[in-house]
Amino acid sequence: MARMHNFSAGPAVLPLSVIEQLSCALADFQGCGLGLMEMSHRGKVFDDVIVGAEARFRKLIGVPDDYAVLFLQGGASLQFYMSALNLLGPGERADYLMTGVWSTKALKEAKRCSDAVAVWEQEGIPDHVPHPGSYTIREDSKYLHYTSNNTIYGTQFSALPEAGDRPLVGDLSSDIASRPVDVSRHAVLYAGAQKNLGPSGVCAVILSPWAVEQSRRADRLRPGGIPSMLSYDLMVKKSSMFNTPNTFGIYALDRVLAWVEDMGGVAAMTTRNEEKASLLYGELDRTGFWRPHARTDSRSQMNVTWRTPSPELDAAFVSEAAAAGLSGLKGHRSVGGIRASLYNACGIESVSALVSFMKDFESAKG
Repeated sequence: MARMHNFSAGPAVLPLSVIEQLSCALADFQGCGLGLMEMSHRGKVFDDVIVGAEARFRKLIGVPDDYAVLFLQGGASLQFYMSALNLLGPGERADYLMTGVWSTKALKEAKRCSDAVAVWEQEGIPDHVPHPGSYTIREDSKYLHYTSNNTIYGTQFSALPEAGDRPLVGDLSSDIASRPVDVSRHAVLYAGAQKNLGPSGVCAVILSPWAVEQSRRADRLRPGGIPSMLSYDLMVKKSSMFNTPNTFGIYALDRVLAWVEDMGGVAAMTTRNEEKASLLYGELDRTGFWRPHARTDSRSQMNVTWRTPSPELDAAFVSEAAAAGLSGLKGHRSVGGIRASLYNACGIESVSALVSFMKDFESAKG
């Protein structure tokens, strides 16, 4: 059976060469006579895997030497709560930029354990991200939280938000490794793996020295301390292996990062992603038939969202596209419409096939 062009928002497309490597690891990993999922996470074989994955991640993302890297479970959704729990004492403040569903959820979880508030939000369905000067950070706020790319609405920060002398906490789940990022401006940077780093089940977390110290401090200040499974400090001390980690997911992440290396690194991914997004947005803007959602100054290179002139045509587009071998184009259930996710592993040939189908669809239905 021929593989479809995969535009799913996540779990998302993986490089075919990586999928083939993963299939080989299932039955007999590196000649050990056991599959990777069957062997101890405490053994030498997996230790080499996780150490190698961290080293490759540090190199590709540009993680400073004194920052910690963790591979945790619970996804970005756990980090919504865990970041605030570790960085803030009871009643301490943090500020949040509200750009969509995920930042809203992050704020909701942070409010459980801190004085967290939204310092910027847009009424209605978000179609852009804030620019410097459009929000004010509270004087005693410890950090500014943002979601770099918004999968549902197709918006993205083109540069880091302005935070003054405060560190950033960034959810980069859907655009990590797609373009360079200044890690040193962040106290915490976290990303679920299922967009650009591998399959679901692993969350990469980067912690500054300040963040680790804050975790120790918060543990002292909070009545009863921080639960072991939620402590950044403990997870750093145990090198992501306080409990059994997602061994297969970490190996898959390492293989995806190796593919990025072979493709030329994050700089090459940036060029590749700009080319794909330019091709698709060019078609969306060509005639006026399509209705792109995001404002042009906030358009995402990872998740492109749009509509046709009617909900009925939206549904027909998604259905006919799937029949033509173009999968995962239905918009998020909360907003409808059409969405194409152009993560790193999505090739230009897939975007070209989508654009060709769009031209035929508009010719027939427009």
